Amino acid sequence: MSDKKLQGKIAIVSGASSGIGQGIAVRLGRDGASVVVDYRHDKAGGDETIRQIQAAGGKALLVQADVSKLDDIQKLVDATWEKFGKADILVNNAGVEKGADFWEVSEKDYDMVLDVNLKGPFFLTQAFVKKLIEKNIPGRVINISSVHEDMVFPHFASYCAAKGGLRMLMRDLCVELGPKNITVNNIAPGAISTPINTALLNDKPKLNALLNNIPLGRLGSVDDVAGLAAFLASDEAAYITGSTYVIDGGLMRNYKEQ
Repeated sequence: MSDKKLQGKIAIVSGASSGIGQGIAVRLGRDGASVVVDYRHDKAGGDETIRQIQAAGGKALLVQADVSKLDDIQKLVDATWEKFGKADILVNNAGVEKGADFWEVSEKDYDMVLDVNLKGPFFLTQAFVKKLIEKNIPGRVINISSVHEDMVFPHFASYCAAKGGLRMLMRDLCVELGPKNITVNNIAPGAISTPINTALLNDKPKLNALLNNIPLGRLGSVDDVAGLAAFLASDEAAYITGSTYVIDGGLMRNYKEQ
């Protein structure tokens, strides 16, 4: 059982209708936070996240917002303040990837990946911290990055570029926002068992090849990532900022491109 170490806190989680985002939103709610659940298209998934939070005794608000659009970003932050009167924690989780050989990447696909994975966290964090600075209250920013902020991912150049940019953005903002008592950290998951990886899970040769590269010999779970996010959101992490927390079972230290 989790304690209520986030009691009284208000958290915004982008892309919280499935996978890692859903897991984090539910965990933060279980730990006592009121959670604003953002989704882009999957309302049914967002409703399920809300149901799980409420079943755990938490409070939640569902908001439809596309983080690649500045008007939607502002709507998400404004809805949070209107409902709960403040926001303490931001989890920039929404993300997309689009595979293609580098020489085949279209401008449309590049823009989509960069808009969601880098522009979104940039301007959602901006809208979030503007309110904190105005009210002179502390805050936590947690970006769900990827091992690919540092590790190569052939045929996913736009994704790597976005996550590499997110790493540098985090480092820069920790210095700029530190004097405002706002911490900024990244979580960099490796191979996590989520719906987006269904094809991989059903392809035994590819799955086994991946597992051979992971010293712990298994994929990570959503709960593994959610537990780390809950820690970084808590007062226990008050002196932690400017860091990437890799959660990959040792993959980065052992990976060899086939």
